[in-house]
This record gives sequence, C-alpha cells and structure tokens, in this order.
Amino acid sequence: MQSLLKLSRAIDAFTKWVGKRLAWLILVAVIVATVNAIIRKSFDVSSNSWLELQWLLFSIVFLFCAPWTLLDNEHIRIDIISNMMKKKLRDWIDVVGHVFFLMPLCIVMIITGGPFFMRSVEVNEQSSNAGGLPQWPAKSLIIIAFFLLLVQGISELIKRIAVMRGLIPDPHATQVHALEAEVEHLIEAIEKR
Repeated sequence: MQSLLKLSRAIDAFTKWVGKRLAWLILVAVIVATVNAIIRKSFDVSSNSWLELQWLLFSIVFLFCAPWTLLDNEHIRIDIISNMMKKKLRDWIDVVGHVFFLMPLCIVMIITGGPFFMRSVEVNEQSSNAGGLPQWPAKSLIIIAFFLLLVQGISELIKRIAVMRGLIPDPHATQVHALEAEVEHLIEAIEKR
C-alpha cells in the first residue's frame, strides 16, 4: 500500500502543478475577450477565431482543472446532507462513487472521445463559422482531460482506502471549504460594523 500512496502523492503533485498553471488561462481568456471587444467596437473589425479562442481557453481551464478540483475536495456535492452522515458512510460513498460512477464515466469518455477526435483529425475539421479555428485541437481536450481526471480519481481512491484502513490521516478532515470560508469572512465583516 505504501507504493500506491507514493504513486498517489506523485499524481497529486502533478495535478496541482497542471491546475495552478492552466488556471491562469482564465486571465488570458479575459484579455482576449476584452481586446476583441475593444477592436470590434472601435474599428468595426471582428473575427470568429478570437471568439472561438475564448471558448477554447475556457474549455481548457474547465476540463484540465477538474482533476485539481477533485484533489482539493471542492467538487460538487450536497455538503449539508454529507456533513450529517457519519464519516465511515461518507468514505464508503466516496469509494462507491469513484469506482462505479467517476471511473466508468472517464473510461467511456476516453473510449468514445478517441474516434470522435480521430475523425476530426482525418478530415481536418474546421469551424463552421467563417474564419474560425480548427476543431480537432478542441476535441483532443476531451480525451486528455478525462484521462487526467481518471488518474486523479485513482489517486483519490487510493487515499480514501488508506484513510479507511487507518494508514493515513484524512487529507480533507481539517479542510475549510471555500463557501464556509466566505461565510466566515462575511460574518466577521458584519460583526466589525
């Protein structure tokens, strides 16, 4: 199990490294959108490729940062209900969710995304919009992103099993979620007034 935990730590480090770097593409997307809007309004010149670049940048961030979201335990769940459950039940829900839902979904997306991407490459698929971008790079994101999410799901499964066996402390036990931190910040601001 120690070798699996070592693998999990390596996966986590890679996921965090990728996520922290690619999250900056949101800023690039905002800059592209701003410059595009200024040029369009000022000079009455526009290009669909700039609009599609914004979508592509956002897609990269959304898809490639999903494993980082899973790593930081910030994925969508019903925290109100989850927090009322016993820890052992929450751990089992995580294991079942990863094994029977997350991993199969990732595998299906990788398998079905392959031919989808290959057909696009074979025909050198271009945007249906005049002046748009090639479509195959965007379609490759599906395979890559779901592979990264699958790998991070494996890491999360390794850690959850290790937590359940008492081999490591729960990495999320002392974590303050973003929403909880925001509520605490608002309460402090209200009390200062």
